[in-house]
Amino acid sequence: MRYLMMSNPTGETTNPNLEAEMGAWIEELTASGVLLATGGLAPTGIEVRESDGEVTVTDGPFAEAKESVAGFALVEVRTEEEVVELARRFVKMVGNSRSVIQQVFA
Repeated sequence: MRYLMMSNPTGETTNPNLEAEMGAWIEELTASGVLLATGGLAPTGIEVRESDGEVTVTDGPFAEAKESVAGFALVEVRTEEEVVELARRFVKMVGNSRSVIQQVFA
């Protein structure tokens, strides 16, 4: 099963070794075949919306900056419990963050 894990920072990181630990975590998940893709996202974006035949384009799809997605990881695991454990490890490693998980159907 594939899941998209999206992360949102909720404050400054509390982990002074974050860069090294994140690099090791990414290597571990890549080597095991769990991590399919990962990346960071710019804090701003463009929203394209259609309503009753009219298309509007506006800057920033988020009502509040704190709700914006800062990064993502596309993973492939056997169970939902596995992806929840990955998210637990991630937020514990980063500190002051939130992760939302959604299953990808494809």
